[in-house]
Amino acid sequence: MDNNRNFLITIALSVLILTLWQVFYMNPRIEAQRETAQIEERQAAETAPAGTASSGENSDIPAPSGGDGAVPGTASQSAAPLDRAAAVAGSERVKIDTPRISGSINLAGARLDDLLLKDYRVTVKKDSPNIQLLNPSTGPDGYYVETGYVGGEAAGTLPGPSTEWTLAEGETLTPSSPVTLSYTNDKGLTFKRTFSVDENYMFTVSDTVENASGAAVALRNYGRTTRIGTPKTSGIYILHEGLIGVTGEEGLQEIDYSDVEEEKRITPAKSSDGWLGITDKYWAVTMVPQNGREFQPRYTYSGDGKPRYQADYLTDEITVADGASATSELMVFAGAKEVNVVDAYEEDRGIRQFELLIDWGWFYFITKPMFYLIDWLFKLLGNFGVAILATTVVVKLIFFPLANKSYKSMANMKKVQPAMMEIREKYADDKMKQQQAMMELYKKEKINPIAGCWPILIQIPVFFALYKVLYVTIEMRHAPFFGWIQDLSAPDPTSVFNLFGLLPYDVPAFLLIGVWPLIMGITMFLQMRMNPTPPDPTQAMIFNWMPVIFTFMLATFPAGLVIYWAWNNFLSIVQQGVIMKRQGAKIELWDNLAGLFKKKPKPAE
Repeated sequence: MDNNRNFLITIALSVLILTLWQVFYMNPRIEAQRETAQIEERQAAETAPAGTASSGENSDIPAPSGGDGAVPGTASQSAAPLDRAAAVAGSERVKIDTPRISGSINLAGARLDDLLLKDYRVTVKKDSPNIQLLNPSTGPDGYYVETGYVGGEAAGTLPGPSTEWTLAEGETLTPSSPVTLSYTNDKGLTFKRTFSVDENYMFTVSDTVENASGAAVALRNYGRTTRIGTPKTSGIYILHEGLIGVTGEEGLQEIDYSDVEEEKRITPAKSSDGWLGITDKYWAVTMVPQNGREFQPRYTYSGDGKPRYQADYLTDEITVADGASATSELMVFAGAKEVNVVDAYEEDRGIRQFELLIDWGWFYFITKPMFYLIDWLFKLLGNFGVAILATTVVVKLIFFPLANKSYKSMANMKKVQPAMMEIREKYADDKMKQQQAMMELYKKEKINPIAGCWPILIQIPVFFALYKVLYVTIEMRHAPFFGWIQDLSAPDPTSVFNLFGLLPYDVPAFLLIGVWPLIMGITMFLQMRMNPTPPDPTQAMIFNWMPVIFTFMLATFPAGLVIYWAWNNFLSIVQQGVIMKRQGAKIELWDNLAGLFKKKPKPAE
């Protein structure tokens, strides 16, 4: 029993130390480094000599391939930004309207820079505004996707960020009606750009160039996803938010905002397939260049008064003969990272490892199947909270034989407790003989002293996998349970320190100890009281305080996870109690609870 108890204490303290280290050391350190970097950039911008070219997007950025082409820049962002409505109204646009998104295409640059998600709101309130995914560069928090061309002087003025396109065909972009924009330059090149969109979040941009210039021209396509301003992130190590892509032999690239700020430019090897862009916790904007055509991916950061983060690519050069035409395609995903939608895009459109857009983590082989189980049970039961309870039962059933064996071993350990105490007393001064005698006792009684650890070991990866599912999957966002739990992915909003809302004042975040964390703490306390109190005073103190520490620690975790832990504790108590009774072992719960209220005898003088 001491081995089991020591192991449990070690696991609990390890989890506690890692959590406190992340919350009180790493997160403040990351934020401090980010603020320092931003201050240095602002100071550098303020002290730069007049007329010095900015390092931002408004100056030519060298081509990712290192050739003589360049991904063009945009107008300077030094002017005060307009509000979003004014920024959208300040340019000619083509409306976008689908069952799941709305917005518009900016005819200046043919940009996707105005996109709202119809199915998702900022908060759980029904009158909360819809999520604004893409925003014009002239407004606050600019975020957009742009594609264009790079070429030599013979090609003339090529489509870029300032090009004024003309609507040639269509009126509103819908899943059943694409729109085509047109632009003819000073050398006789005519560019036609057709936008189409599906029922979900995938745009297809088809670019055709018709050459009537009288000579062959060489062109390259570029595309970029640009974000202006440093977004607020969760700041937790189990989730990636920032620049992301799967290209070339490197495969998955996850680049934090702080990393690209430090490196300024990250250039992977060339690729002929894959995708790249920027991801948030629940949303993403990514580009999928035409499969089979070589391109150079790149991730950059620049600061000219306001930070900018960019994922871009530049294709290899193609030559368009006089009188000929050439067409290229780009797919743009801009929307919610719904598991079934993302998986379908990977399979149906052949996008390499597109499922990695969702951060499943190291335990993906557990995390993703667990999501599918919860999602299936949700469709069956109609409530994600009930689905989590049912998932806990399913997990318990899967590991029922192993757990039963472990609990039987623990019950047998209790039965031989008197013999173990005799051995300790007999060989109190000889630890070697004591250990040998213990091993002989285990062998004689057919007891595995570490068998009781298996339920804990099994629960750890399952716990983290469920935590990951609740934290990163958008399906859990704003998913209600019953009563006051209206968002399983958020902490329990109640607190015992204001009597769960009965007293008219708010409490600090660290005191938000809600109903479900209390239930979890109580069930954990009862589960631990199923075993004898450790004789060692230090272990006994940890034994007593561990439920309290976990109650405070898990109070900030998603409510769905706390509900899982509480329900799992309850099932474990019932299971362990039944097995111990069948094995004839004494259940210590009632004696331990009664002992809490007994007065301790005064020490003899």
